[in-house]
Amino acid sequence: MANKVEVKELLEAGVHFGHMTRKWDPNMAPYIYMERNGIHIINLYKTAAKIEEANDALKKIAASGRKILFVATKKQAKDIVAEKAKAANMPYITERWPGGMLTNFVTIRKAVKKMATIDRMKKDGTFQTLSKKERLQVDRLRAKLEKNLGSIADMSRLPAALFVVDIKAEHIAIKEAQKLNIPVFAMVDTNSDPREVDYVIPANDDASKSIEKILSLVTNAVIDGLSNRTSDKEDAGDDVADEVEAPVTAAAPVAEAPVVEEAPVAEVAEEAAPEVTESTEE
Repeated sequence: MANKVEVKELLEAGVHFGHMTRKWDPNMAPYIYMERNGIHIINLYKTAAKIEEANDALKKIAASGRKILFVATKKQAKDIVAEKAKAANMPYITERWPGGMLTNFVTIRKAVKKMATIDRMKKDGTFQTLSKKERLQVDRLRAKLEKNLGSIADMSRLPAALFVVDIKAEHIAIKEAQKLNIPVFAMVDTNSDPREVDYVIPANDDASKSIEKILSLVTNAVIDGLSNRTSDKEDAGDDVADEVEAPVTAAAPVAEAPVVEEAPVAEVAEEAAPEVTESTEE
């Protein structure tokens, strides 16, 4: 079971602290409790209700076997998001958002596959056949890919949802998700427009304690969804085992697949770089 949202714990984590009143977005008015010393105070009862609503939806997505992409590139959030997303076995982006990450996903996947190609070269020894200069180029490319895209290496298709910390900082990611009708879950502070996301969690998105508290609650719900999926699979397996075994029939001979030749090793360093540059750099 996911942790029940306790208002007292949210208060202790400083989730209720908004921005200065002069920086507020009027669309956040329904989630603001009061103003104190020029600072807006978020209504934590509404925050708790919104967390539970978001957690129910995230749990269903995780139970269906689809991925939730966590996005946070701001300094105080990136380490927390990386840790929590890893624990939930979900992909995440904590470096600069690669332009076209969602809308040009095919190109991003090609860049990710280059990492696998380089790793395979190192295992089978072909990496050592390159010149010293070529090995250096490939190593630099591999390090760059790992930094920008390593956390999404296992994401073979578009995510079913995005979870964002600070929608102002991650506005490009949100725009791409909107184009593809991918639902967005987000921590939304008092200086942001909640209409830009599908599941609003009104909360302080600047303090690390607040971010960690919200992410803990959210990822626990995701982990619950994954465990439900696992238990459902086990139950299905038990049902199959209990059935009467069907007679085994001889299988038809399988035609041997044609062998596809790989591109020359030297092309990895020469051709990969332009594709990656377009996807990961402005």
